Amino acid sequence: MTRSSSAELLKAVAYWPDHLLTLAEWSALPELQRGQARELVDGVLVLAPQPPRHQLAVWRLAAQLERALPRRVAALARIELVVDEGTPPTVRVPDVLVVGGAAGAAHATRVRPADVLAAIEILSPGSRRVDRIMKFAEYAECGIAHYWLLDIQGSVRLTAHKLQGTRYEMTGQYSGQVTLDLDGIALPLDLDALIALRSPA
Repeated sequence: MTRSSSAELLKAVAYWPDHLLTLAEWSALPELQRGQARELVDGVLVLAPQPPRHQLAVWRLAAQLERALPRRVAALARIELVVDEGTPPTVRVPDVLVVGGAAGAAHATRVRPADVLAAIEILSPGSRRVDRIMKFAEYAECGIAHYWLLDIQGSVRLTAHKLQGTRYEMTGQYSGQVTLDLDGIALPLDLDALIALRSPA
């Protein structure tokens, strides 16, 4: 860690909240620097880095999905999902959400679980346990019908889960070019293209 990054870290810690945040306090937080992700878990502020490879996959995935979705359904990257509005609240920021109804038509910046058709998380070294255990349970508990996990370490692999009762069950594992079914919507995806480097000019 360099001297400048150490100083920035100490400055950030000095201004870190010393209490559980309310939803209003969360909403009033300043914008983050590019390459960072912020969530609120039971009132506790959680910050995680977003490596460039991860960011690239997020935006390419949202773009691929958006092309295939019908009107009033949208693929939105890095928007707030209010998992629990209670005290203390929990707000997750999934990598990509497929949302419908008014939220899809308006391209909302904050949604509730009832708006969400599918939540998609891209695994990274700092999020694997959270995505595979904590969010797995949270998204099922709040009734999100589909949960997809993308692993971009090495060859890209997607694992799809569907809510059965109160628990997710795996419905398939995919790689390469695939067409997934989302409640009757056919979604063609090129998984390898999510992290493929551009060809030199």
